[in-house]
Amino acid sequence: MEIPYTITERPDTGLWNAKLGIWLFLASEVMLFGGLFSAYVFLRMGAATWPHGLLNVPLATLNTAVLITSSIMMLMAWASVKFRDIHGFRFYMGLTVLLGATFLGIKGFEYRGKFTHYEVILKDGSVVAGHLENAADIRDEGKDSMMLIPDAKEGHHTETMKIEKSNIERLTNFGPWHSPFFAIYFALTGMHLLHVLGGTVVNAYFWGPGSVMFKTEPEHFANRIEVSGLFWHFVDLVWLFLFPVLYLL
Repeated sequence: MEIPYTITERPDTGLWNAKLGIWLFLASEVMLFGGLFSAYVFLRMGAATWPHGLLNVPLATLNTAVLITSSIMMLMAWASVKFRDIHGFRFYMGLTVLLGATFLGIKGFEYRGKFTHYEVILKDGSVVAGHLENAADIRDEGKDSMMLIPDAKEGHHTETMKIEKSNIERLTNFGPWHSPFFAIYFALTGMHLLHVLGGTVVNAYFWGPGSVMFKTEPEHFANRIEVSGLFWHFVDLVWLFLFPVLYLL
């Protein structure tokens, strides 16, 4: 039995089934991210101070360019299918998948930096941040001190400093437990990261084994690419809000 309205539009909505479904799904996604953005607003309003300069703006700017380019490639992939150009589709969809993987790689590198970057608050009230020469020294009870490479100031190299463990009031890396800022940062970007990963996997499927449908049902396949593209554009749009809110404001 053939499922109706997989290609043709429904008379009551003017949309075929999958397109109606993806718009309903994206509406729920708006509510999901809307709640997270609302949490960000309330946390920032209730905070006495809000940190700045702790995120890597150049990397985030690069990732913004990567996602914008991937949206253009996704659109070109859909247009290629509509024009029955399978080679063009494979080229542009391949670039979309590659750019999605690039975004994930850059974001993973940025995350790694946060988990290897430490803030040390000494008992005299002074604060220093940097990378440990050997992170294992934290858990080594046989060592009374550790070596920290402080953040460079004004482009000048800063020499490694020795910190006695007995002088440390608090030591933490920049994970979600560091502060409300990093809690909401990891919640927002982590959720977005999962969406990029899911979209990349789906696009990779359409680029590979899923493209078999192009030979038998090209119009149905074009509809599937359009649905996947709507999700991908939504993911890119969310990042265009995340980037200025978290990195620039």
